[in-house]
Amino acid sequence: MPDRPIFALSYDFDKTLSPRNMQEYAFIDDIGMTAEDFWDECNDCVRVNHMDDILAYMYVMRKKARGKFLLTRRTLSELGRGVELFPGVDTWFARVNAYAERKGIKAEHYIISSGLKEIIEGTPIAGEFERIYAAEYCYDEDDIPVWPAMAVNYTSKTQFLYRINKGVFDVTDSNGLNEFMPEEKRRVPFRNMVYIGDGYTDVPCMRVMRSSGGHAIAVFSDNTDRMSELVLKGRADYAVTTDYSAGSDMEKVVFSLIDLAAAEDVTAKLHAESMALAQRQADEKRIREWEAQRGADCGVRR
Repeated sequence: MPDRPIFALSYDFDKTLSPRNMQEYAFIDDIGMTAEDFWDECNDCVRVNHMDDILAYMYVMRKKARGKFLLTRRTLSELGRGVELFPGVDTWFARVNAYAERKGIKAEHYIISSGLKEIIEGTPIAGEFERIYAAEYCYDEDDIPVWPAMAVNYTSKTQFLYRINKGVFDVTDSNGLNEFMPEEKRRVPFRNMVYIGDGYTDVPCMRVMRSSGGHAIAVFSDNTDRMSELVLKGRADYAVTTDYSAGSDMEKVVFSLIDLAAAEDVTAKLHAESMALAQRQADEKRIREWEAQRGADCGVRR
């Protein structure tokens, strides 16, 4: 177990940390399409083939790149350099980490996204995350994508919350993920976990967080009606704008949750001490009663 409490923040990526879908910053222009036409073709692929949304866009990306440019792990990663970020994201992680440190807590950051892992790994903030869980390709010997290795859709996202909770980070370890683990043995209690997302595809993760004692933050840049609905229907605890700057509503909420985690760590330790004391007193009482009964039995025998 860690020597101090961990506070884990998990983020969606597109429209949560970045204003648009990551493919729209370079890839779609490079293949000579508009964003609308690209996503329309992805949706057609879903309907015609009864295909998962994520597998569909991965297939269309690979197909459309053919003959335009060589699609490799490296070229995908290079696309990440052009991805824009919301205000304050570039300094957000350092501020959260420093605040948590002052409270005696270690902050950790994770990505749980239906976007492409390879593109996210090319962004300037990639090094801020303990793990990046996202869709990714399987590559041949020439580093060319030939098959999906991982597709992360809105329901499969939830497994990664449990991986973070239990400390079972290896995506190939299904046994460790599904085995029973007592709450006190889990690496990060859900009460110290936050999920941050922008819309309906994040609802399963938000529901898992809230039903397990964690926290869900809905972010928005324009659609206030959708965010209000998420809060009013009990999907999210908070709705804030996509501004991660110092003094923003996002910072106020997250810093307050860190305060709460620090306080709960203290009360949890006090509770454990009280339980240990109560158990010792109960054990001592049973021993006294047993000795008294034993003495009485001996007296009767005499």
